[in-house]
Amino acid sequence: MKVLIVGDVVGRPGRNTLQAFLEKYKEDYDFVIVNGENSAAGFGITVKIADEFLSWGTDVISGGNHSWDKKEIYEYLDNSDRMVRPANYPSEVPGRGYTILEDKNGNKIALISLQGRVFMSAVDCPFRTAKKLIEEISKTTKNIIIDIHAEATSEKIALGKYLDGEVSLVYGTHTHVQTADERILANGSGYISDVGMTGSQNGVIGTNAETIIKKFLTSLPQKFEVAEGEEQLLGIEVEIDEKTGKCKKIKRINWSENEGFRS
Repeated sequence: MKVLIVGDVVGRPGRNTLQAFLEKYKEDYDFVIVNGENSAAGFGITVKIADEFLSWGTDVISGGNHSWDKKEIYEYLDNSDRMVRPANYPSEVPGRGYTILEDKNGNKIALISLQGRVFMSAVDCPFRTAKKLIEEISKTTKNIIIDIHAEATSEKIALGKYLDGEVSLVYGTHTHVQTADERILANGSGYISDVGMTGSQNGVIGTNAETIIKKFLTSLPQKFEVAEGEEQLLGIEVEIDEKTGKCKKIKRINWSENEGFRS
């Protein structure tokens, strides 16, 4: 099973880049996961954008702390099995924390969304939440992928070690900076601290650089705007043994429409 995971899509530049990539390469993958929580002008996701992602070949959309920024998405989150939000939020919030779908060959695959607690809002323990959900999901499939939306690399690495051998892959999102620590852990789980961002590399994590610099210089509130130019798609491709759920291969992706794949 070959899985594509695309890092946080930021605004229209990110959406356009995702569409261009999937038009060319979606047939190369059995399953496609896209983090879409920043796809609507940098904050949240709309119903229209979610439907676009799915029509382009995305199988499931993951979220994070911005999952609920657009209130129109609340009902969609409740009703769709193709979008997930962090499972360790209170049960009363809209949406589901995991989903089980099928790849193009009929193999069942699960995606669990979690949010970290270090330097982020107070939520339930992602470690204990993951264990509880894995126990339930493993009755249906061994192919389990975790999106850990978190600030601290230490928290992400610890979660990867904690779940090694129980899931196919633990990958990080949220920082928008792709890390170079992709590997297969001792007991067969794939791991990377952050898959990166899809959008303009001309700004600061997808936002207009001048605005961010001014905020750092003055500490005053600023109106954030999505950056444009030097658009790239960042993510990973993973090969999973669908019979054992073990990760066989993990590879970083860095792609732009003008230059193609970069090493």
